[in-house]
Amino acid sequence: MIKITLPDGTIKEYSKGSTAMDVALSISEGLARNVISAKFNDAIVETVTPLNEDGSLVLYTWKNPEGKKAFWHSTSHIVAQALEELYPGIKLTIGPAIDNGFYYDVDLPEGSISDKDFPTIEKKALEIARGKHTFSMRAVSKADALAKYNSEGNEYKVELIENLEDGTITFCDHDSFTDLCRGGHIPNTGIVKAIKVLSVAGAYWRGDENKPQLTRVYGISFPKQKELTEYLELLEEAKKRDHRKLGKELELFTFSQKVGQGLPLWLPKGAALRERLEQFLKKAQKKAGYEMVVSPHIGQKELYVTSGHYAKYGEDSFQPINTPKDGEEFLLKPMNCPHHCEIFNHKPFSYKDLPKRYAEFGTVYRYEQSGELHGLTRVRGFTQDDAHIFCTPDQVDQEFMNVIDLSLYVLGSLGFENFTAQVSVRDPKKPEKYIGTVENWQKAENAIINAAKEKGLDYIIEEGEAAFYGPKLDFMVKDALGRQWQLGTIQVDYTLPERFDLTYKGSDNQQHRPIMIHRAPFGSMERFIALLLEHTGGNFPLWLIPDQAIVLPVSEKNEKYAEKVLKSLENNEIRALLDNRNETVGKKIREAEMNKIPFMLIVGENDEAANTISVRRHGGEDLGAISVDDLADLVDTEINSTLKSF
Repeated sequence: MIKITLPDGTIKEYSKGSTAMDVALSISEGLARNVISAKFNDAIVETVTPLNEDGSLVLYTWKNPEGKKAFWHSTSHIVAQALEELYPGIKLTIGPAIDNGFYYDVDLPEGSISDKDFPTIEKKALEIARGKHTFSMRAVSKADALAKYNSEGNEYKVELIENLEDGTITFCDHDSFTDLCRGGHIPNTGIVKAIKVLSVAGAYWRGDENKPQLTRVYGISFPKQKELTEYLELLEEAKKRDHRKLGKELELFTFSQKVGQGLPLWLPKGAALRERLEQFLKKAQKKAGYEMVVSPHIGQKELYVTSGHYAKYGEDSFQPINTPKDGEEFLLKPMNCPHHCEIFNHKPFSYKDLPKRYAEFGTVYRYEQSGELHGLTRVRGFTQDDAHIFCTPDQVDQEFMNVIDLSLYVLGSLGFENFTAQVSVRDPKKPEKYIGTVENWQKAENAIINAAKEKGLDYIIEEGEAAFYGPKLDFMVKDALGRQWQLGTIQVDYTLPERFDLTYKGSDNQQHRPIMIHRAPFGSMERFIALLLEHTGGNFPLWLIPDQAIVLPVSEKNEKYAEKVLKSLENNEIRALLDNRNETVGKKIREAEMNKIPFMLIVGENDEAANTISVRRHGGEDLGAISVDDLADLVDTEINSTLKSF
């Protein structure tokens, strides 16, 4: 007999060789019908994998992220089989699950896959799924695995296998299909009821631009057709809200091939929006005791070697800049924190001077692969709302909680109310990923967890998601479409102060090491604005939107009065435009609606006689004829209801 511990702490005995499905059946038939994956002793297993020792078991259904991952990974096998049958000579590479669905990278012998081929691929994949074929794992020797793929001429699988140790290699079989795979599948193909191929794209093998370009087939699947239909409707809405589309329509930003990929150019309206976001945060930071600093866009390579960023991010950095001086190298700044450490180092501090809170809207640069660039969400140059707090050990908890308050204020003022706090800690099984001592890591992790508890946050702990120099707390925000994004991060760091030999004089007149807190409520201005665009659909909060009102004269006779109204609006600090083009009012209104302008102020002869404006809200609501002062009061009330003082 073996003892199985369930998530609620219950311990049950089962015969050796029992499976996760046997355990599910012993609990209830309903659970057994819904279980599609499992984790045993922290390793993902099949529901039919024999359990031969005592351990902890977690059962996953479609409702769990881990269950979805197994579901989508299994579907990638089904789609891979369909591709093999439809495209003779195709070479399969890898097919993982991703946040929403899966992809499979393939090397086509000739031709290409286009959206016209999607229905054929889906039909073939569903035919395979309906066969209810069992997913079965089996161990394979390295020699046999190499022999299989060498005989098929698949150099990609051969390369993968050559990097694996003998005794760790497994194949997954279903129907007549076999693939190199670590595992993590649903019981059988029949559970998949709906499959959709979403898109195709180019992808370099192993993400290396110097290696062959493959075809990446993206897809998604569901256990019910209804869920696929709902997902596709959500996708259509997401297309309407795509920040690249809205950014172009609202004239916020653009890109230029001459300037370079991944380097956004901010147009006047976008620059003004960024400026308001910066001023909004600067005002709150000033109240919270932050001091603004400015650091250069480059630094000597040695600076980032000292910080550890060069070792960890060197491959993602731009090539070093060599000066005429022999051996002198600079890098485009990948992070602001090393510069802020040197700012702290510019003079001695006592414990009475701490905490020191340095803030900067600092632009940093990372060399992202061209295929990974995506609008404003993945760029090569971006501005972080960075700040670093240098404090004593007994100040850490309070400072961390203060940063949580600031982050919640930022998210709340911008309409992000639905979020979970994620505490990202190190993976103790992979110490090579991190710098610093285990003792300091434990202190930092405990500080974050204690602060999250003290603030009553709904938080989860994610192992292995920490930064290389310290654990962090991320705000995982759901947008209007239910998609989850990471917005805002707070990190506790014992390591960089040691690497830069930062000290302060304590009350005992001895030198002590400060603790460093990294924080960025926006994260990056580019990514934050992109997500805000998609969350709001371009209907920004009234305090932030570039143009709050537009004056629309009915005819040329009313233009002088319209100009008077515009000046009155400006005197009331309402950002407004005047549209005095020789176009119909109807056309002007339609264009103002498309530009998401909150208030359309129509002025005709009656308005001029009564000294009023006829107000139409974005969306069509008619507020009737009111004075400019009444509109100013309405704007102030709406802004104050969303933008509370910090």
